Amino acid sequence: MKLNGWMIGIIVAVALMQVGIVQASKTKVIVKAETRDDFVAVVAAVHQQMQPGGQYEHVSASERASIDQHFNDMQGIFDKYGTVAQMDEKAKIRLFNDQEFVNATLTKRDNKRLVCEHVAPVGSNIPRTSCRTYGDIMRSQRDTNRMLNDMRRVQETRGGGG
Repeated sequence: MKLNGWMIGIIVAVALMQVGIVQASKTKVIVKAETRDDFVAVVAAVHQQMQPGGQYEHVSASERASIDQHFNDMQGIFDKYGTVAQMDEKAKIRLFNDQEFVNATLTKRDNKRLVCEHVAPVGSNIPRTSCRTYGDIMRSQRDTNRMLNDMRRVQETRGGGG
């Protein structure tokens, strides 16, 4: 009898952990519009935020092309129906899937998204959790790459490159 109680407890715990994982991976709603005019405004705002210094400035060129392709598909749906309320189920599903793709991509590249890691610092066996924004991480990588490129150029001009 005790064994059955433990098994049920383990099954419930595993199920709860899976629910937590699913909720943690949910994308942020960025692109959502009910009318054609709302959609045009949302697209303009997203394009502005994808510019240098914007919240989504780290969207790659290929991601930007895919986002624009999904925006074009959504624009076609809104041009045909005008509002979500006037759409048939097939159009609503297409619109939803396009929105989910764009929202997932933008969420992944959001400068304000917090990224945490649990690692042991150099010289220690005690792991620590450190959190930084995605934008801070990308700026740090960019600055490091610039520094390395500058160091290579200096070495080449001194004749030490190889």
